Amino acid sequence: MQRILLAPVWLLLALLAGCVTINVYFPAAAAEQAADRIIRDVYGVPQREEAPAQEQPAPAPDSRLESDRPLWVALLEAAVTPAAAAADINVQSPAINRLRAQMKARHQQLEPFYQQGAVGIAANGELRIRDMNAVALRDRARVQQLVAEENRDRQALYAEIARVNGHPEWQDEIRATFARRWVDNAPSGWWYQDAGGSWKQK
Repeated sequence: MQRILLAPVWLLLALLAGCVTINVYFPAAAAEQAADRIIRDVYGVPQREEAPAQEQPAPAPDSRLESDRPLWVALLEAAVTPAAAAADINVQSPAINRLRAQMKARHQQLEPFYQQGAVGIAANGELRIRDMNAVALRDRARVQQLVAEENRDRQALYAEIARVNGHPEWQDEIRATFARRWVDNAPSGWWYQDAGGSWKQK
């Protein structure tokens, strides 16, 4: 008799289990660490020792409520609660490695223009020619080309990281993360734009 009464409960549990969804959220802390690794490699500065990204602990269950409810109720609640899955950021692919190498080689040509204040980092993480008067006439076409190529590779990098991780919808968040980290990892003396578009010097 007890088995007959429990049968609908187990059937309901089986149906609900098939409806459980996994919410993969954008791993902001892991994305910042990945961005720092790439940016510091491009800038040619030593890598920092990283602490693992911390996940938010799950709230502790209320022991009083746990003891007051039957097991089958707890199972039902577990079945209908969406599961959250943390994701890591993979920054390894042939395309990513190629873009990193290109950006690292180009940085050696861009660095004097950063130091002169001719080139700065825009609020969206792209490069901008801040003061063309600081560039010799013979170098102006070259610096314009370097900036255009760098911006193209940065956009391609963000798209490729999102693609490799199976979440193309993350591209805007990856771009925003890199935009902050390009500035935060920049040496003192370089110029950058704040959120309002004003130029400031680190």
